Amino acid sequence: MVLSLFTYFSLPNSPTISLIHLFAAFVIIFTIAYYSLRCKRVYLVDFTCYLPADSLRTPISNFIEHVERCNIFNRESIDFQVKVCERSGIGDEACVPSCIHELPPETTLNGSREETTQVLFAVVNDLLSKHNINPKSIDILVSNCSLFCPSPSITSMIINKFGFRSNIKSISLSGMGCSAGILSISLAKDLLKVHKNSLALVLSMEAVSPNGYKGSTKSMLISNVIFRMGGAAVLLSNRHQDKQEAKYKLQQLVRTHMGSDEQSYLSVIQRQDEDGKVGVSLSRALIHVAGNALRTNMSHLGPCVLPYSEQLLYGWSVICRKFWGQKDVYVPNFRKAFEHFCIHAGGKAIIQAVEDNLRLQKEDGEASRMTLHRFGNTSSSSLWYELCYLEAKGKVSKGDRIWQIAFGSGFKVNSAVWKCISNLDPKVSNAWSDRIHLYPLY
Repeated sequence: MVLSLFTYFSLPNSPTISLIHLFAAFVIIFTIAYYSLRCKRVYLVDFTCYLPADSLRTPISNFIEHVERCNIFNRESIDFQVKVCERSGIGDEACVPSCIHELPPETTLNGSREETTQVLFAVVNDLLSKHNINPKSIDILVSNCSLFCPSPSITSMIINKFGFRSNIKSISLSGMGCSAGILSISLAKDLLKVHKNSLALVLSMEAVSPNGYKGSTKSMLISNVIFRMGGAAVLLSNRHQDKQEAKYKLQQLVRTHMGSDEQSYLSVIQRQDEDGKVGVSLSRALIHVAGNALRTNMSHLGPCVLPYSEQLLYGWSVICRKFWGQKDVYVPNFRKAFEHFCIHAGGKAIIQAVEDNLRLQKEDGEASRMTLHRFGNTSSSSLWYELCYLEAKGKVSKGDRIWQIAFGSGFKVNSAVWKCISNLDPKVSNAWSDRIHLYPLY
């Protein structure tokens, strides 16, 4: 009987065996597709931004007085910093760590450690407490802070403080510039693809205290003025059970690095001046470099997010330019792809340049401008303050798509696209809740 069954199922022309083969193939294809898609999903469960104490505020008048009385700068350097400060778009609410309030500012290793722990311990504790998450359930930990790179690392500080388990996958990034927040998300996303059913915690900040420039080179004095205290913690997951609780789902992430071009590479660089004093130099070509890098990034992101009508209009304009000498290439309307834009709050000029390149409305840059005004340039965490603003204003609805655009040294432009997958309550407390009724300012 066994032999007869074997003979029957092995007949090449048997309709039954064909159906079995088809069904088996379908099951295999479905299983592979299901698990492939399943491992690619990345949910943003929640995030929190650091809210400095009011005692750390640096009103513009105080900043100017501090620069004048610290006996570090000559008159020309003081006047230049005052002019940049008055035009920066930063308001009186932005904060610096307590050691910078000293005269002269304290730039010791201990001061830098204190600032880092003050910011990151607070945001991690808030995030874990809010969702009642046991620190030992965190599988992946990624931190980024460009100019402060202590030993033990920043992730080691977090592990020691909160008691994360010994086999956690931890990575500390440095030297990646203001775009490192999205870069850290990219790294966490790749790790979540490999490690199923995992939670990833991403920490973004820049330490202000160790990075003040004490020389007279104007391109290096700008960073003294625009950077302020801040940080963010972001909880990511690829677990199916977290979908119901998650706020957003990651849809696209595109990274662009223009480091092979000398002008781009030198546009933001830490170096020594002629007197051997170290600082971060911002070149005059920065806006031009950022525009070129953004266009390159858009060319890769656009086909993934734009409706076909916009892609056809762009393609046709390229053809017209090539064959009939048309001057301008059509700029796709990205407002048809996204409801909200979070542009790195690096400065008024950066925000304006992005709006001009993308032909956005003033309201599209509202979150960026208001973040710059209240918190200053908080480097890699600024995008999360902007998303906080949109949530506190009640502007984000289920189904909305958000484009985060980050710029950083190298020169880098990184884009992340999130889709809101839950109904958000604007009354839930975040870093903007106490003063959201005062904004926007215009």
